[in-house]
Amino acid sequence: MLEKRSAELHVEEEVRGKNDKEPFFSQYHCGALLGSGGFGSVFSGRRLSDGLQVAIKQISSDRVQQWARLPGEPSPVPMEIALLQRLSEAGGHMGVVQLIDWFPLPEGRGFLLVMDKPANCQDLFDFITEREALPESLALRFFRQIVSSLLFLQSQGVVHRDIKDENIVVDRRSLEVKIIDFGSGAPLKDSQYTEFEGTRVYSPPEWILSQSYSAVSLTVWSLGVLLFDMVCGDVPFETDAQITDAQPAFTRRVSKECQSLIRWCLSFRPEARPSLEEIMSHRWMEAGQGEELQEDDGQDNESSLSGKSL
Repeated sequence: MLEKRSAELHVEEEVRGKNDKEPFFSQYHCGALLGSGGFGSVFSGRRLSDGLQVAIKQISSDRVQQWARLPGEPSPVPMEIALLQRLSEAGGHMGVVQLIDWFPLPEGRGFLLVMDKPANCQDLFDFITEREALPESLALRFFRQIVSSLLFLQSQGVVHRDIKDENIVVDRRSLEVKIIDFGSGAPLKDSQYTEFEGTRVYSPPEWILSQSYSAVSLTVWSLGVLLFDMVCGDVPFETDAQITDAQPAFTRRVSKECQSLIRWCLSFRPEARPSLEEIMSHRWMEAGQGEELQEDDGQDNESSLSGKSL
């Protein structure tokens, strides 16, 4: 791990911040590798001036799918940087990862992103795996925060496009959650998207069938998958056929109200799905304790599922 870290971040004093600020290694200490994938690698880190714990994400230029222009920047930057900077300039949101700084690597090889990192965080995938499934009261607490954060993104013209348990971190002490990893994000638009870089088992039927989708309907579908994952311990669909069938089979006892919201979000027809605002006003979302709601065996069907035509 240390050899990999050294190989990937051995750029020394050459890495200077935007506007020719102090070099990266004079401002930050890079720690252990936290994870890696198609996007690049993420390391733990610490800001030297005040000891602030941070996450340092390295992106290789040859893996960037979308680029953007920033005022005052001579060269394009990854769309992820542009979106996070837009959110930061809007004041940020406690439920969304914050971009603290970014640094271009020499010779156009890539970029380093410095972001905030809760001290006691764990991604929601591992959090659920340890518990097998979450009580509805806890799922409700998390889900409210996530939808609130997505409303902030929507208000700022940003769509995440890869909402899933691995892209949400939980502060195990405060039980506050943050949405992370905007590598698949894009500017919000009213027209259809025809490219998808998210996770297949979270993708909606319209993408499987016609390779297009709208921002809100994609987000809401993924929220339905995520909520099912939280209360049942795993995602509802594994295959394309299951996704296009759009009939989640509940594997645990879940309240009728929670089932209703999940089925509504997982409506086959995009236009039948709720808006984020409608999700927030759903009866289950307004309940005091999800566990106190009436439980059901999973046979309650949402009327909005009737009729399958894109």
